[in-house]
Amino acid sequence: MSSPALLSLLRCGRSTVRQTFLTVREPSTAAGQVGGALFGGACVRRVSGSNRFDSDGSGRPVTWDSFGIWDNRIEEPVLLPSSIRYGKPIPQVSLSRVGSASVLGLRKQNEDRLRVARIHDNLLYFAVFDGHGGSHAADFCYIFMEKFIRDALEDEDDLEKVLKKAFLDVDKALLTHLRYFNNASFLTAGTTATVALLRDGVELVVGSAGDSRAMLCRKGGANKLTKDHTPDLKEERHRIQRFGGFVTWNSVGEANVNGRLAMSRSIGDFHLKASGVIAEPDTRRLTVQHANDSFLALTTDGINFLLSDQEICDVINQCQDPTEAADVIAQQALQYGSEDNATIIVVPFGAWGKHQSSTAVYSMSRTFSSSGRWA
Repeated sequence: MSSPALLSLLRCGRSTVRQTFLTVREPSTAAGQVGGALFGGACVRRVSGSNRFDSDGSGRPVTWDSFGIWDNRIEEPVLLPSSIRYGKPIPQVSLSRVGSASVLGLRKQNEDRLRVARIHDNLLYFAVFDGHGGSHAADFCYIFMEKFIRDALEDEDDLEKVLKKAFLDVDKALLTHLRYFNNASFLTAGTTATVALLRDGVELVVGSAGDSRAMLCRKGGANKLTKDHTPDLKEERHRIQRFGGFVTWNSVGEANVNGRLAMSRSIGDFHLKASGVIAEPDTRRLTVQHANDSFLALTTDGINFLLSDQEICDVINQCQDPTEAADVIAQQALQYGSEDNATIIVVPFGAWGKHQSSTAVYSMSRTFSSSGRWA
C-alpha cells in the first residue's frame, strides 16, 4: 500500500485505523506457546480494491503466512508512524520482548556488560561490551555510550556516522576518566563494543570494535554483520606495524598485539594506542525484512569461541521466546567448555519462530575435532 493510501486511512479517523492495522486475533495456541496473534499485528485484508501490503518491497501480494501464522509468533502491534513512512506494515519491536543473558563461566568476575534501551520513540539501542584488564572500560561504556550516541544525534542523522563519532568520543572520555585515578594499571583496561541501532523498526545499523559479534538470522540462515578485529587480519596487522607495533602468536596460534592483546581494535587499552590499537568501529547498515528476519543476536567471544554463527541461529530457532533463547545459548557455551564470560542479546523480528531449523542434538559427545575448534 502506498503512503498516500495509508494517510487517507488516517483521515478516516482513529477507529478506522485501529480496525485496519491493529492486531488480528487468532485462536489461542497450545499451552506454553507464545502468541495468539501476528508478530506485527498487521491486518492484510483488502482495504480498498485489490491493494495489499507487500512485506519486503517486492511488489508481490502478501499472504497470511508472510506475517505470522505459525505457532511461535510473538504478539506485537504494528508501528504506525513507520508503516506510514515506508508504505508497508512494520511491527513494533518492544524492549520487553528482548532476551538477554550473561554468565560468569570460570572467571572470577564478570567483565561483560550489556545494555538495551530506547533512545528516542523511533530509535532502539542494543549493546554488548566485553571488558578485559578489569571492568573499568566496560562499565564506562555501559553507562556513557548511550549518552554519546544521543549527543551525536543532535548534529548528525546518519546512524553510521553517529556510531563512529560516539565510539571515538567515549574512548577519549574514558581516557580522561581513568587518568583521574592516577593509577597506571587502570590505563591497561579495555573493552570490545558491539552496538546496534534500530530506527523506525526497519533501519538497522551496527557498529563494532573488537571481537564481539552481531548476527542476523534471515530465512533460517546466519548472516554475520560484524568482523572480528584480530591482529592476524592483513589490514589490521599492517596498521599495527605502521604504528611501530608488532604481532606475535601464542602457543595456541592466537595473534596478539605486542604479545599483550588479542584484538586490534578496542575502547581503552591506552598503553597500546601508540602501537596501532584503535577505537574506530566498522559499521554496517541494512534494512530489516520482517517477513524473513527472525532475530538479531549480539554475542561476546565467550559464546563465539564455542558456537558457530549458524549453530547459534539453529539453537535460537528452536526456542519459544527470546528470553529462553538467550539462556539456552549462554548455558550451551558453558556446557561446551567456555571458560570466559558469556553474554548474549536476542532481539526478535517479524519472522520469529517462522524458520525453524531442523532438529539437531548438541552435546559434549560430538566430535570437536571435526569442527576445527581444537585443531
